[in-house]
Amino acid sequence: MSLYRNAVWFLNGIHHYTRKGYETAAHYFDPEHLNVSVVGRSFMITGANSGIGKATAMAIAKRGGTVHMVCRNRDRAEEAREDIIYESGNTEVYVHILDVSETRKVREFAEDFKMQYSSLNVLINNAGCMVHKRELTADGLEKNFATNTMGAYVLTQALIPLLQKSRDPRVITVSSGGMLVQKLTVDDLQSEKGYFDGVMVYSQNKRQQVVLTQQWAKANPLIHFSVMHPGWVDTPAVATSMPQFHHMMGERLRGVEQGADTVVWLALCRASARSRSGQFFQDRSPVPAHLPLAWTHSSPEDVESFLSRLETLAKAILSQPEEEHNSPVSSTKPEFV
Repeated sequence: MSLYRNAVWFLNGIHHYTRKGYETAAHYFDPEHLNVSVVGRSFMITGANSGIGKATAMAIAKRGGTVHMVCRNRDRAEEAREDIIYESGNTEVYVHILDVSETRKVREFAEDFKMQYSSLNVLINNAGCMVHKRELTADGLEKNFATNTMGAYVLTQALIPLLQKSRDPRVITVSSGGMLVQKLTVDDLQSEKGYFDGVMVYSQNKRQQVVLTQQWAKANPLIHFSVMHPGWVDTPAVATSMPQFHHMMGERLRGVEQGADTVVWLALCRASARSRSGQFFQDRSPVPAHLPLAWTHSSPEDVESFLSRLETLAKAILSQPEEEHNSPVSSTKPEFV
């Protein structure tokens, strides 16, 4: 089955995820959708100093939005901020230093942000990583899972109250088409069993993001949630984490602005907010979150088990004294706010 999924996914990708796929889809875009001003609206973007995150921040700044760049490296973040201000002419661009793989610090950051700012209109979960050897964070979490899943989960959960108080609130999560080859796994969130394949772990995390988006949408009708696939994009992260794929695809890869286009559309366009919350998007259109005949659908019981385990893990970390890690805790029902 995995061979079938991978073959269908790659063939689909060659037609739709490449630069040519974007150019074909763009023929049907409404050019007026992004002819907007977002002066007075605030946007938080994780992983905003390069690639899709920086391109998204630039597009929002050019339209007058207040941009909160959440980045891990201060020097690269400040350099990106200067580029954005210079090119956009918008000085309402702020840098916040945070490694989203550090769960406790993510929660602390979110709480501090809520104290300092009275509103947040759009949260964009863009930060991600793909490491090919299993390594643990200071909180005892596998690094990919900590960054791609737990970081986005804790940040979003913590900021939901602020988003709910803001006008036209939205949450957009940058996933990946690679999740289409994965069925949600509920009994090995930390990738402790069997051979560790960084690409498949990353893809599983991206499937988890789709499931989380669907559940957030059900639990929070005042906020518009969406998750998207940017296509195959020529970013520093892809070049570093998937060098063979990057070399093989070459000029067929999308540019970062093309990869960011649907993120920007979901964040800014009025029409996108009228779509049903919780959907998976590609090139400004909702698309199925499963390949045909791929058997990747999850039962309600599996989804509930995943949410419960995730919530339990988060609570265990966030409730620990600073010096403690990895305390075992019993399972509890997830609390989606």
